Amino acid sequence: MASQDWVDKDFYKILGIAKDASDADIKKAYRKLARQHHPDTNAGNAASERKFKDISEAYSVLSDPDERQQYDAIRAMGGARFAPGGAGGGAGGGAGFEDLFGGLFTGGGGRHSGGYSTSGGIPPEFADLFGGGGGFGGGGQSFQRAPQKGADRTASTSISFAGSIRGTTIGLREPDGEVIDVRVPAGIKDGQKVRVRGKGQYGPAGNGDLMVTVSVKPHDFYVRDGDNLRIHVPVTFPEAALGADIEVPTIDGDKVRVRVPAGTPSGRTLRVKGRGVKHSKATGDLLVTIDVAVPRKLNKEAEEAVKAFAAATSGEDVRAELAAKARL
Repeated sequence: MASQDWVDKDFYKILGIAKDASDADIKKAYRKLARQHHPDTNAGNAASERKFKDISEAYSVLSDPDERQQYDAIRAMGGARFAPGGAGGGAGGGAGFEDLFGGLFTGGGGRHSGGYSTSGGIPPEFADLFGGGGGFGGGGQSFQRAPQKGADRTASTSISFAGSIRGTTIGLREPDGEVIDVRVPAGIKDGQKVRVRGKGQYGPAGNGDLMVTVSVKPHDFYVRDGDNLRIHVPVTFPEAALGADIEVPTIDGDKVRVRVPAGTPSGRTLRVKGRGVKHSKATGDLLVTIDVAVPRKLNKEAEEAVKAFAAATSGEDVRAELAAKARL
């Protein structure tokens, strides 16, 4: 950039900031204006293209402390030129304005530090503004950047517990009536996402994806615990006291036999291997919690039997250790 251009252009005014603006103010102003006048959002608008080049040029100078200081100094001198033949003049007496300050810059008007060009490219720290870097090529005539993929979209759906275990396919209807089939894999957990490729926003490098968050409705009997399934199964007092083989249902629709050891207390959990949630990476277990059922009513014979049992076990104190456990 010729030094005379620095006299002719008010970079502070171009960015809409005060002369004592901080670095943060400069960045904030540039970000706002770059979004507004970027060629990608103003295709064919020559005025916006010129404005974009001006604000990029202004930022390239004011964001560098050394160049900002030099710019302020030159602007303060008002563009004055030194007359030929003055003190320190060369053989031809031509020690003018350009001679004094020309050595500060490279020949093409770019930054002397080898950074981005002032011809209008996006500075590296603002690459996130439009999805990547890029700059005007050929003297600022065209803007080039790599084609971008379209943005992802999001949606949500709710499926049954059975659908989460076995897998299912649901249809999501677009506003235009199109139905997108979403395949939900077996074993999906509540809150997990399913990706439907190519159903996001359009982009020159390909469409984005549709990310579907899946909610799983709870089941009345099965409770999921990771890849395991938990169930509660009632047993009678004789079964718990004497031991028994019982049948419990599974998610496969059949039943499995479970051995209840003699003396099993209420609340003990028994594990049945491989009868939990099955998916491509793992298979869980079925966790059976035993609940000893107490009858609400006893017939005369049963009541006499319980009384006889109570008399036979009257010497046992099932609460003997409570005091020790409760001690602080």
